[in-house]
Amino acid sequence: MTMKLKQISTIFLFLFLLAALISCGKSQNQGDETISLTISAAASLNEALSEIKTIYESDHKGIELLLNFGGSGSLQQQITQGAPVDLFFSAAEDRYNQLVDEGLIDSTYSTDLLGNQLVLITPKQSNVNIEKLQDLLTSDVRQIAIGIPETVPAGMYAQQTLKQLGLWEKLSEKIIPSKDVRQVLSYVETNNVDAGIVYKSDALSSNKVNNVMIIAAELHDPIIYPVGIVDGTKNQEEAVKFFKFLQSDDAIKIFQKYGFNIVGKNNE
Repeated sequence: MTMKLKQISTIFLFLFLLAALISCGKSQNQGDETISLTISAAASLNEALSEIKTIYESDHKGIELLLNFGGSGSLQQQITQGAPVDLFFSAAEDRYNQLVDEGLIDSTYSTDLLGNQLVLITPKQSNVNIEKLQDLLTSDVRQIAIGIPETVPAGMYAQQTLKQLGLWEKLSEKIIPSKDVRQVLSYVETNNVDAGIVYKSDALSSNKVNNVMIIAAELHDPIIYPVGIVDGTKNQEEAVKFFKFLQSDDAIKIFQKYGFNIVGKNNE
């Protein structure tokens, strides 16, 4: 009987320890669980947000930032259609405001954060002489890349500029519409087009283009980058922390490094 009791006691002890180990394992896994935040952002924010991602993930263990870059119009449409996004960082107020009007942006955590400038660029290896926008009319200029005005804010601003100067209709056959501002930059870098219109921040990121001129701000709508938390995010607490970090001194220094202006710091 004593031997059987010892055996039973040993079995119960084994089961208890096994249960304890399983419990500890579960707790450890829960503690190590990674929270992923999806940030849909204008393509022109690529370098700045990629650097911010590295710093933020290093300082916030267990947080993974998933950066989804594209034209602001396309990203806005994705969110409208229910894409699982935590924050939206647009390069245009109109696209962003559509989401606000639809109740898809949390108004408590929403701000106009950055500004930018529009620039005319040409390939470094080009022999075509372009010094101003009117030079795009010359026969030497065959193709000009801009973002698709309907979905790419930089393209919309470029179209506004050319219309203001009475050049849009005259240049229409030369225009190469591009899916986002980074595609415009790529076309110019590879000498596939004679000129392009991009943001200052994009032009500064490349050593393969000439920055011909900064386009006067009065020729187009103000270039404002609003950012906000998408309403209904499943990661509200972490989304708020990152939203506030984007307005911190550390983040602002990075944005300025890549050519952006700071237009607002709210909800800190």
